[in-house]
Amino acid sequence: MEVKIFRVEGEVRKKGKQPLVFKKELRALNEKDALEEIYSKFGGLYKVKRTRIIIKSIKEISPEEVTDPMVKALL
Repeated sequence: MEVKIFRVEGEVRKKGKQPLVFKKELRALNEKDALEEIYSKFGGLYKVKRTRIIIKSIKEISPEEVTDPMVKALL
């Protein structure tokens, strides 16, 4: 199986606070695994339920499009 790079954009909505807009690049086998990693990371980091994490878009990107230095180092 080939590992792909995905760019996920969305927002985290906490009760009574402004939404936190994010753009995250990560390595995963498929879109489903990428979404699971986003839910896991942001749920643990911001202590919000999955229903409060709104995914706007998810797309596969090429290695040349990567801007995250940590993902670039893994390539």
